[in-house]
Formats: sequence, C-alpha cells, structure tokens
Amino acid sequence: MVAMAKLSGRSSKARFAAYVEKLTEVIGHADRAGPLRDYCTGLLMPAERKSVEPMAAVTAPARVAAQHQSLLHFVANAPWSDAAVLAKVREIVLPEMTRTEPIAAWIIDDTGFPKKGRHSVGVGRQYCGQLGKQDNCQVAVSLSLANHAASLPVSYRLYLPRDWAEDPARRAKAGVPEEIAFRTKPEIALDLLRAAAAAGLPPAPVVTDAGYGKDTGFRTGVSALGLPYVAAVLSSTTVWPPGTGPLPPKPWSGRGRRATRLRRDAQHQPVPVKAVALALPETAWTEIAWREGTNGELASRFARTRVRAAHADTRLSAPREEEWLLIEWPEGEPEPTQYWLSTLPEETGFADLVDLAQLRWRIERDYQDLKQEVGLGHYEGRGWRGFHHHATLCIAAYGFLIAERARFSPLRPKSRRGFRSASPFRGLPTPRRRRSDPNGTCRTRSPPCDDGSPWRWSGACIDARAAHAQIRAITADPSSIAACDAVVLGEVIDGTWRLPPSAQDRNGRCSAGQRKAPPAGVASGAMGLSTQ
Repeated sequence: MVAMAKLSGRSSKARFAAYVEKLTEVIGHADRAGPLRDYCTGLLMPAERKSVEPMAAVTAPARVAAQHQSLLHFVANAPWSDAAVLAKVREIVLPEMTRTEPIAAWIIDDTGFPKKGRHSVGVGRQYCGQLGKQDNCQVAVSLSLANHAASLPVSYRLYLPRDWAEDPARRAKAGVPEEIAFRTKPEIALDLLRAAAAAGLPPAPVVTDAGYGKDTGFRTGVSALGLPYVAAVLSSTTVWPPGTGPLPPKPWSGRGRRATRLRRDAQHQPVPVKAVALALPETAWTEIAWREGTNGELASRFARTRVRAAHADTRLSAPREEEWLLIEWPEGEPEPTQYWLSTLPEETGFADLVDLAQLRWRIERDYQDLKQEVGLGHYEGRGWRGFHHHATLCIAAYGFLIAERARFSPLRPKSRRGFRSASPFRGLPTPRRRRSDPNGTCRTRSPPCDDGSPWRWSGACIDARAAHAQIRAITADPSSIAACDAVVLGEVIDGTWRLPPSAQDRNGRCSAGQRKAPPAGVASGAMGLSTQ
C-alpha cells in the first residue's frame, strides 16, 4: 500500500472507494450505496463464481442471508438506470484510458451465454460463440470504445428472439419493458451507435465482424451517422470491381414517367469479393504485420482495391460511393480467408487499414476477461432488469481495472506499423480467432503464472514484468513500484494475507481461508496485481 501511495498519492483501495462513491451519485436512493460497493467488491474478489450467493458469503460472511437478500434486491429489482451508471463509468474511465492514445475504434460485437431451460429472459436455440455452435443460450450485443492499449464496453443490450418478443406471458414474467420490441442484432447495434453518437462520445471508425458487416442496411446506417466503418463481410458479398458499375436509368422515351433506377444486363453484373480476390495479380499482395503477439510478430498477406457495394443497387438512382475492399490470404492457405469493406478515406495507408481491421481482437479480450475474471456470465436470475444490472456492474468493475492499469502503464512504445500504440503490454497473450469459429471467441483459460506467483492469470505476471522493466529506467527505487491491475482487497498481516475486516467472521478469521503471502510487493486481485 505504501509503494502505491508513493506513486499516485493514494492507495488503490482508496481509489476504489472514491470510484464507487462517484457511481452512487447516479443510482438514486442513498441506501443503494452499500449494495453497490459490496457487489462491485464481490465481482473483483478471487472466486470461482460471481453470482449473488457466493458474493454475499465473501463480502459479509457473518450475515450471509441478509447480505444475499440485499444484493439480490439491488441487482434484480432496484429501478436504477443502467444507462446512467454506464455514462458515469465512461466519464471516469475514458480520460485515463486515453491519456496516451485517443479512441481508435468503436467496436460492435455480441457474446453468448449457454443456458439450460427456457425461462431465463431471451434464452433460445441460437448461435453461441462461446460454444462455437447453435445451442440454448442468451446473446447480448455490445458497443466498446477501443484503442491499442484497452477497450471499454459503453453500452450493452440483450437480444430478444422473435418468439420471446411476441409472447406476452413470458415477457410479463421476465419483466421485459413494453417498449422493447423484436429487433435484429444489426438493428440493436445501430441503436447503440446512435445513442453513442447522440451522447457525444469521441467519434472513431466502426469495426465489426461479418455477422454485422454482411448486413447492407447496417453499413448504410453507420454511414448515415457520419462514421466510417471497417466491416468484415462474407466471401459471397457482391461488388462492382474497378472500372465497372451498374447501367444508368433507362433513357426517357418521351412518354410516361422518367426511369430513375439503375439497371443491369447480362454484360453488367457484380461479382463476389472472392472472385475479385482471385483475379488480383501476385504483385497486389503484400506482407503486413499489425502487432506483436505472444510468440512474435503477427503478420499475413493482404491486398486491397477500390470497389462499389452492389447489393440491391437496382433500387437506387445513383451508384454507391467507392470504398476499400481489404482481403487477407495467409501464406499456405488455398484461398483468401477474410474480407472487409471500409469507407475510410482513399488516402488511408495500407498498414493503417490492416491495423484497424485487426483491432477487433480487443473486444475478444474484453469478453474473455469479463467472463472469466469478473463473472459476466455468472448471473443466475431470469429477469430483464437483473440481466442488464449485473452486466452494468461487471462493466463498472472492469472499468476500474482499466483505469488502474492505465494509471500505472509506463510510457508507450511506437507501434510497428500504422497507428501508434499506447500499450506497454503488446506481447500479452491474446485471444486468437479460430478459422472455424465465426464469432472469434477464445474459450481457453489462462495457464498458471510461470514465475512462481500463486495467481493464475498469466497476463498479470507479464504486465508486472513489463511495467517493472520500464519503471526501473525512470526511478531510482524500482522495488517501490509495481503494476496495478486491480483494487487491493486484503492486506498482509504477520506474513499472512487476510481479507479486510468487512469480509472476516466474528472471530477475525478470513472467510475465504488464509493464504500464504504473495511474492514481495504483490497482493491478490481478480485480474492482476497490486502492491501492499
């Protein structure tokens, strides 16, 4: 705790208390402040499950039943505003997150939560990225603001399948608001983007996977907001290659109405993006690296060309504007593997375009940490309000960790190509998209730390080593400074790590069990390290 105070003037515990106090300003009644603090604390504590009952046992072991009732009411029934809390979170976190690099992208994605039964709100048989197949699950759509160092979810909405949306009895039982009607995932994503634009969030290109990019209406809606996009598309997406296009409207014969719609004939037909890629000469392909991975530089072969999107353009009176078609064809693959359409300016650098298209890995990292470390998928309630309240509180807890990490990040290095990176940890293990997994969700858990630490999150070890390496270059007392990724939730007393008094039983024993003291200068946190 002393070392952290030397570096920042306040301990991480004090900063956590101040962070939660700011959130209490927007949750209404003052009696919600305690449950808010305890719920966020429970999400950050090291535990296998982050549902209400285990968190009640951890945060108030002497009165578990009462604490369980308090937390359950707060998350499932209390009518505080998710939008207001998320707005306060980004108000606090974004300045820290953008200290060294501005927001580079707005990333749209969705994530699935496997479920049993049919009573949890929105549950149904649909594609679940976590499982990599169709199964019984809930799916939520999110918008995150990202740069190369971090990303923060700023809005989050459950997808309500049509059979749910049109079933009054199930809606009433789950407490689905009357104004919530059936919306496709791309339509929900556009709603989130419109709300973010209306809120004045720092504009940036919208980055999506093919689940959204294949929807022409979605891409058109993004452009209508004045935002460029880098949207993955399917290989079957049709475009007009350079030098081609639809025929103009049929000339007026002098009788009847003038024709206003574009035309096609046998000689004027668009082609799939795959055909465009296969027709490119060998000289069009360039090896481009976009960032450092765990085992070295991540690179692949890319080509790009200017095209016009062709979907349903016979309903239009003028051709669409030209945009970039970006193609990835890794060495050794029999055919291209990824395609993107992008409305970034024509003068955009090749490496910059690739860098932005690949930035979607940040959202995969978000979901991995939110699910595995903060308990995003651990909520066991069935109602609409509780589902969104739990997600909001998980994002709030995660936002504090992002702010703490940003606060103690060393000076940023230069990115190898394209955008400058703010991250001192560019070699962190990151989820890699499996070619067979369209959602790109990484489901592997982190291995134990390889430097003797008892904490399982290996990224924390790398964070600490990277931070120490650069801090030693700028301080005369390197042993007094450490990386901080989480709130300090305990302290070392007589060589034993203990929970704070609020989490001890009446005899002063640690309810979660006493632990051997961590390595010097290190204390437990849900996702990383802190100092004592």
